[in-house]
Amino acid sequence: MTAPCLDLHLTMPEWAPAYLETLPDFIPAVEGRMAAILELARLNFEKDTGGPFAAGVFEQESGRLVSIGVNRVVASGCSSAHAEVMALGLAQKRLGTYDLGGPGIPAHELVVNWRPCAMCYGALLWSGIRFLTIAGSGPELEELTGFDEGPVHPEWAGELAGRGIATRMDVLRAEAVELFRQFRRSSRLVYNARQG
Repeated sequence: MTAPCLDLHLTMPEWAPAYLETLPDFIPAVEGRMAAILELARLNFEKDTGGPFAAGVFEQESGRLVSIGVNRVVASGCSSAHAEVMALGLAQKRLGTYDLGGPGIPAHELVVNWRPCAMCYGALLWSGIRFLTIAGSGPELEELTGFDEGPVHPEWAGELAGRGIATRMDVLRAEAVELFRQFRRSSRLVYNARQG
């Protein structure tokens, strides 16, 4: 029997640094932030490095890019390696704090190409993020891709608001839905733990 593993190492795909180099340090307009995240999600599945999901952490007011994340579940063999978890963890590491809304640092925003799944919703709550920007929150993601996003509270945005997290929805929604259609046409792996 092998000894238990005592460390966990998650990494972005090899192509991510080159993509990051194409982005400006500051993306002031929210549509520009979402466009960058949608492109990141597209590259992730087209390059066969994960599902069609991406996220980024930005300083909310200035638009300074802090971190990016893509889905790395299959590549890492880790079910929690979702785009949001990757982006939040990398931002926390860069800033040296678990609380991205803590005293003395700017308010941070998580930009995601759809509403976070059940797990990422929890990660968002504990991250200290003060703003969430999403492309959409309807059934299209699950209907078009086949991914199971899990149970999320029907009043999820209100629950976030009650915890000091503002939500902005429907930023480049049509573009995000088209990305999910492209993923479906690609016949790439849908890696739900339980199918059917």
